[in-house]
Amino acid sequence: MSLVVQGRWIRPDMPGLLRRHWPLLPLAATVLFLLAPLPAGDATASGKVGPADAASLLLVLVCAVQALRGRVRALTPLGVLVLGAPAVGLAVATMTAGDPYAALPGFVRYLQVFVLVPAAVVLLVRDAGEFRLAAGCFVVLALVQGAVGVVQYATHTGASYQGEDVRAVGTFGPGDVMGMATVVAYGLIVATAAGLAPGLPRRLRRIGGGCALALVLPLVLSFSRGAWIATAGAAVLVMALAGIRRALKVGAALAAAAVVLVGGFGVGSEMVAERLTSITQVSSAPDQSVTDRYTMWAAAESMWRERPAVGVGLKGFPANRDGHASLGLSSGSDTAGAGQAYLRQPLLSPHNMYLLILSEQGLTGLIALAGGWAALLVAGLRRFAADADADAGRGAGAGVRDCGLIAIGLFVWQLTDFLYADIGGPSTVLTGVIIGLAAWWALPSRGAATAGTRGGSPGVAARP
Repeated sequence: MSLVVQGRWIRPDMPGLLRRHWPLLPLAATVLFLLAPLPAGDATASGKVGPADAASLLLVLVCAVQALRGRVRALTPLGVLVLGAPAVGLAVATMTAGDPYAALPGFVRYLQVFVLVPAAVVLLVRDAGEFRLAAGCFVVLALVQGAVGVVQYATHTGASYQGEDVRAVGTFGPGDVMGMATVVAYGLIVATAAGLAPGLPRRLRRIGGGCALALVLPLVLSFSRGAWIATAGAAVLVMALAGIRRALKVGAALAAAAVVLVGGFGVGSEMVAERLTSITQVSSAPDQSVTDRYTMWAAAESMWRERPAVGVGLKGFPANRDGHASLGLSSGSDTAGAGQAYLRQPLLSPHNMYLLILSEQGLTGLIALAGGWAALLVAGLRRFAADADADAGRGAGAGVRDCGLIAIGLFVWQLTDFLYADIGGPSTVLTGVIIGLAAWWALPSRGAATAGTRGGSPGVAARP
């Protein structure tokens, strides 16, 4: 087994590696435990606490212990503000809710995803090597889930889509049809960034490019319009940041793979064509899912106008939906297949994270959350540009820009996906990990110029 550290291949001593990096085990488990399948026939399991959520709790506990021992990264006041501000907005939205006790589960979930997990990732990940280990877990998860999804399509054992059990959903089941598409898209973005990164060895870049090509198929077979759009946008940005020459090569390879799979082999060609066409028919001839989404968006906006400062409270959207939605809203969405009988699931969110925050937390919550995300994105892009200029000045192509490509790509994917999706399901915990990786790249460290130690290991810079 080999590992890339600071752009060099090394063959690590496994016991020593575990001693040095054991605090990352809960982080790896948070990602990889999403390989565990949900109980067949239980569509509601996607909203319950799963193994990955338990691992994220352990991650936070390990971070707390390491913080007490003084073995975590030191943040500047800016970092504390960006990571901690959402907690204030969440507390206000909980206390001002019509039923604060009913809002408490929402407070805990939001605190987990948007405050605790991101902070734990920022504080525990020490250097670029550990960042790459965490990012690699996303690729492993995507490859396994994608393989399950392809088998589901080939054997007609997936979720029901247009009357056939062909929709690739991985182990997430039909109750969470976006789960597999989400994790496969994460892995594709990481693999694309690795394939383009100037500082990684050629062998690793080839492996990343091969993984990205392999993940195109399960992403297509997920029939998820939102995942397609977010992946295309994030991939284009990653390729642009990596350089035009590399971007053209990888873009041509990905496009060729999609054309060969869908056009040449006819993999889901009719269904994919129908799905792509529906993207442009959102106003002229929208399907029922698009109509429902627009109706819920209007309901969320109406709730915000009723209480613009603090919203209707966490978990308040379902209770207030019918009083603000038009008659065009259906009673729910149909789910079946992949081992589950037919079940109609209620529509309990607007499928837009920004509108969900605005309706339930008002402007207070939106500024605290979305404002912090905007700050992280700008800071991350500025650091990437500064590192590129510094490498060019030194005549170097290495550094840690691969980490920047991965962090920015994943974060942009998530922010784009939030335009037509919100949190929900087992893969939600990965949102916290992605925000943490983006913050690790973007936020400065108070001890950036100094070296520290942890667990008796050689000193490492506090900032990557």
